[in-house]
Amino acid sequence: MVKLDIISDPICPWCYIGKAHLDRALMQRPEHPFNIEWHPFQLNPDMPAEGMDRRAYLEGKFGGKDGAYAAYQPIVEHAKAAGVDIEFDQIKRTPNTLNAHRLIHWAGIEGRQTPVVSALFKAYFKEGRDIGDFEVLADVADGLGMDAALVSKLLNSDADRDDIIARDKHSREMGVNSVPTFVVASQHAVPGAQGPELWLKVIDEIVAGQTE
Repeated sequence: MVKLDIISDPICPWCYIGKAHLDRALMQRPEHPFNIEWHPFQLNPDMPAEGMDRRAYLEGKFGGKDGAYAAYQPIVEHAKAAGVDIEFDQIKRTPNTLNAHRLIHWAGIEGRQTPVVSALFKAYFKEGRDIGDFEVLADVADGLGMDAALVSKLLNSDADRDDIIARDKHSREMGVNSVPTFVVASQHAVPGAQGPELWLKVIDEIVAGQTE
């Protein structure tokens, strides 16, 4: 197996699109060699713990309503091309994602990491749920067979907070400044929401190299 590390944030639309492209390639290559692990990166590490109104956040970040529209129009177009359904009108709050990353970490311990990442993307981008809210995170965990009571208990503690922050910092120190970033075999960084064609080429090259 070949390690595929994915550095991502569950409120990053390009990460959602990038995952859809990767998933499409993996479906075409069900015998792919990848062992996938997700890693934390907060787009907004200074976001208040309770999050903030999404419209205020976007207009503040992009210099007003027109700037926000201009920034998000390419996302809408790329999402549509990728077959990804994003209901931006449903999203009322931009959350702090530290606790969502803690859940992703705990899911990894149970071998449920990618399903939890998928569920968080769906909850945020399709259902407009606040994935910074403990009850929402526990519900996501419960829906994938994790112990919701244990997740709630962990969320209400400081468990793994410092570890997530340190891992985020490490990625930045290694030169990651945008997500998604994919790292193949701990050597080759592939930035951005690359199309399925690229992933098919990467998979085929790896498999060919393994059979030589």
